[in-house]
Amino acid sequence: MRQAEFDGKGSCIRWTETAGAGPARVYVHGLGSMASVYHAHIAARPEVAGRRSLFVDLPGHGISDRPADFGYRLEDHADALAAALDAAGESDTELIAHSMGGSVALVLAHRRPDLVSRLVLTEANLDASPPPAAGSAWITAYEEEEFVGGAYARVLDAVGPLWAATMRLADPRALHRSAVGLRRGSGPVMRDILEGLSIDRVFLQGELSGELLGRQALEAAGVRVVTVPRAGHNIMLDNPDAFVAAVVG
Repeated sequence: MRQAEFDGKGSCIRWTETAGAGPARVYVHGLGSMASVYHAHIAARPEVAGRRSLFVDLPGHGISDRPADFGYRLEDHADALAAALDAAGESDTELIAHSMGGSVALVLAHRRPDLVSRLVLTEANLDASPPPAAGSAWITAYEEEEFVGGAYARVLDAVGPLWAATMRLADPRALHRSAVGLRRGSGPVMRDILEGLSIDRVFLQGELSGELLGRQALEAAGVRVVTVPRAGHNIMLDNPDAFVAAVVG
């Protein structure tokens, strides 16, 4: 396990990794999740073996610290991720990022283009104020103190055992602020960042999730959009073969 300070107050973002050649592949999880749980089985596949792989847990999640006075906005998470990559001695990485992690990866690519050479985004949140069906809405339906004071337990019961298995390891206050930040979006907004980048960009959309909003505009901007059959939001778990194929490119 490795770590890097991210807030100037001693709080650390942490990751585990496998050795290999560069540029590194950096796996970033979604809201209330953990990188290794969702991606370690992907990095172990022979098709992607041999590359250094970092499984980074964002602040407030998994094995990383969870300071109560941290903002947990998308920009805050991106800066913490940058601190991890700087400490790891990496640049020009491939970011393989899921859901909220994809939003963080886009903000990082905008703020620190030296750290990112390729993006593989799995159903990343691209817009502010997503529809009520979005997972973050389960959390932001409550005010922060209400969520921390008891609604967190109710949400864990409601989201189902798979998401709850990692959400219960996230700090409630960090989880709420992260969800609020995700719904607020970034400036510029994530979709505009994605369309404006010149690096290799892949966007994975699960067939069971429905058509991707604004797909034609993304493709016109050079984003390779892949609809993954027999998969919902968690594509790397639902159809790992197709996911690996996209990572390999």
